[in-house]
Amino acid sequence: MGAGYASGKFAIALCDQCGQRFKLNALIKDWKGFKVCRECYEPKHPQLEPKRTITEPQALYQPRPEARMAVTIYVGSTSDSSIGSIGMIPMPLSKQLWAAGILSPVTVMIT
Repeated sequence: MGAGYASGKFAIALCDQCGQRFKLNALIKDWKGFKVCRECYEPKHPQLEPKRTITEPQALYQPRPEARMAVTIYVGSTSDSSIGSIGMIPMPLSKQLWAAGILSPVTVMIT
């Protein structure tokens, strides 16, 4: 041996976790580098492992220009009482209301 370190089946060591005395060859080295007894040994939890890096594509392959789309939306109906009447009571005529517009790019800001 020569270096002055204890070895063999009679070598004694202390558990780094609980401090009890054990044979050196009965201690296990854990993931933190400590020599611990079987009762104190805890395997490394999977959440402590580094996350896998998943690359996400940032640009589209052969992108197309943004198109402006015309959109017509039904809003509801209104009553117009100036056209007809039922006796002395004005007769409501309902007209449908439609809104037309052009969709353009939408910008979302998170503050």
